[in-house]
Amino acid sequence: MIFGGANSQSLAAALASELDDELALVDYERFPDGELKTNVGDVDPERAIVVGSTVDSDAHVRCLQLQDAVREAGASEVVTVLPYMGYARQDEAFAVGDPVSARAMARAISTGADRVLTVNPHETAVCEFFEPTATAVDAAAVLAEPLPDDLADPLFLAPDEGARGLAGTVRDAYGRGAVDHFVKQRFSGDDVEVTPSDAAVAGRDVVVVDDIVATGTTMSESIAVLGERSAASVSVATVHPLFARNAVTKLERAGVERIVGTDTLERPQSVVSVAPAISNHL
Repeated sequence: MIFGGANSQSLAAALASELDDELALVDYERFPDGELKTNVGDVDPERAIVVGSTVDSDAHVRCLQLQDAVREAGASEVVTVLPYMGYARQDEAFAVGDPVSARAMARAISTGADRVLTVNPHETAVCEFFEPTATAVDAAAVLAEPLPDDLADPLFLAPDEGARGLAGTVRDAYGRGAVDHFVKQRFSGDDVEVTPSDAAVAGRDVVVVDDIVATGTTMSESIAVLGERSAASVSVATVHPLFARNAVTKLERAGVERIVGTDTLERPQSVVSVAPAISNHL
């Protein structure tokens, strides 16, 4: 039985359909003092699959409550799917006295789950913070599905050399095109030059691929550079369309033609589902 978190209802439904499993009705409430309450009703699932992106602190609490609720309801196995794992980028202590927040969150979630899956974590090493070690699900290939079939001499660009593999995965799924990455040169605190490392972009349809777009600042700078270099069009493809604050406006102002995101986070730009990729691990 599939139990969807408040922030992952569409994905939970898609996963239930993919697995031909029952989708549970989960109620979420808030007490007058601000405390959260979760109810899964009268169910007795043999295996409970909890699906919840921990996009904020409330979502973390709801995930813990949901795990406990299905166990209380009689589930003999609890599998927790974190489509988007919040705090994953805080995978180390940045200064003396700082917590390793990803580790703290992973430890809390591990107490209520027999298995944990998370989709394209920013650093796969965070999976080792879970007990047992979480499974990283690579769903990047689904980003190729919504792209037009007729991209002209497509170029798939990663935000840096380390993410080149992600761009390569989308290119391979698309079936043709080249792969490159951006290089950043910092001349001062606010003077940064962003350029594609090798490939020419003039007259080509460019797809900028990243695991997550948060504020959109770096991505919009990259799009502007591609426009200056006469790219025919620029698309953005991201697994996790976080789009904090005015990120989408930044991208639109920079000249993006299309934005493709998955349903790890439910946004208007979430046009493709990671449910098939997750189902392969269930």
